[in-house]
Amino acid sequence: MPESPRLSLPPLPVAPEVVIECPRFSFMKRRSDGTVDFVSPVPCPYNYGSIPGLVADDGDPLDAIVLGARLRRGSHVRLRVVAVLGFIDAGRGDPKVVCSAQDMSRVQRLGLEAFFRIYAIFKRVLHLARGNATDTRFVGWLPLPELRAEGATGRLGP
Repeated sequence: MPESPRLSLPPLPVAPEVVIECPRFSFMKRRSDGTVDFVSPVPCPYNYGSIPGLVADDGDPLDAIVLGARLRRGSHVRLRVVAVLGFIDAGRGDPKVVCSAQDMSRVQRLGLEAFFRIYAIFKRVLHLARGNATDTRFVGWLPLPELRAEGATGRLGP
């Protein structure tokens, strides 16, 4: 039986710097280098970006979701970590750090769960079309890792 992808996180700052790659309501999903990854049939209801200096098991910068009003692409924000979503993309750990100025409400939590379940289906179809591995799924909520006041650097995975 194949080994399950790792979904552990290194220590994170209490309020990491997040660079917004896809503003809320965008249809275009970009990679951290600015190139287009795909165009979605539905807009993303969240600001989507990454945390510079931290790399996920998939080799990309650690993903972050920023709750709240729409932010411009390229914006740099520092908001506290309120949750971490477990996600597997093409067989590799790809957790999502959720940042917000306020605690998440039950409605926001349920909305994130629903969005990432649907997102996983879309990504599986995309991986099939590209001839890639298709183990892509929402795993659930992960425990918050150790948070520290200053910046963090590191790599996820083995």
